[in-house]
Amino acid sequence: MSQKPPPKQFIKNPINGTKYTLLVSSAKGGVGKSTIAVNLAFALQKLGFKIGILDADVYGPSLPKLLNLKDKPKSEDNKSIIPLEKFEAQCMSMGLLIDEQTPMMWRGPMVISAIKTMTQKVLWKDRDFIIIDMPPGTGDTQLTFVQEVKIDGAIIVSTPQDLALLDVKRGIQMYEKTGVKILGLIDNMSFFIGDDGKEYKIFGEGGVEKTAKEFNKEFLGKLPLNEDLRSSADNGVPLTYSKPDHEISKLFINIAENIKQSFQ
Repeated sequence: MSQKPPPKQFIKNPINGTKYTLLVSSAKGGVGKSTIAVNLAFALQKLGFKIGILDADVYGPSLPKLLNLKDKPKSEDNKSIIPLEKFEAQCMSMGLLIDEQTPMMWRGPMVISAIKTMTQKVLWKDRDFIIIDMPPGTGDTQLTFVQEVKIDGAIIVSTPQDLALLDVKRGIQMYEKTGVKILGLIDNMSFFIGDDGKEYKIFGEGGVEKTAKEFNKEFLGKLPLNEDLRSSADNGVPLTYSKPDHEISKLFINIAENIKQSFQ
């Protein structure tokens, strides 16, 4: 009786010019993951780390808007790409290489090629952390990263509603099956505070923390719906960079402190 061949072993390489690679992920779209990724990156910067931000959402890139990036990345040898710099962060996104309103009508192999370009041919330089804003889903982009890139940790973002958590649980299991360490879960849009000072939990309550316990993962904290966080994202100046003493920025910095402890 013939034996089954051993599973394919993937050679995982660190992203050149960086020490640690962190994924900010959610298998569900519309949970505020991109805003979280950028503000978390600058919260780490406030702790003294040099950061890079890679927007891996080929179909719906957000980084150009979130940081008001207008220029196109340059290449000195027509092979490698020099990332843009903003607020002392190095940045790369497919949205920087195409017109803002151009749809990316690509099949899987083209997406994989684009991801490999952004992880292998971008000249990241002297970065402590590269924060990768992952697209929703558990498809080609996610598998390319976990199979070919040395990932040091993933942060899972979700709203507390059951519909979002269904997909989040799939994402957690994907990372567990591929050997990626999950640093913890963040409850985004957990509540908002009305003019009457009361908390309103419009997406439900406690679902993310319950899911963290279910999968034996750390619960990193809650982030409320907040007008200042929204407006700073629309204006291209992250709140954690422009107003580090803001109450919301302090929540991000607390989460960054927890992440920092994972690398000590």
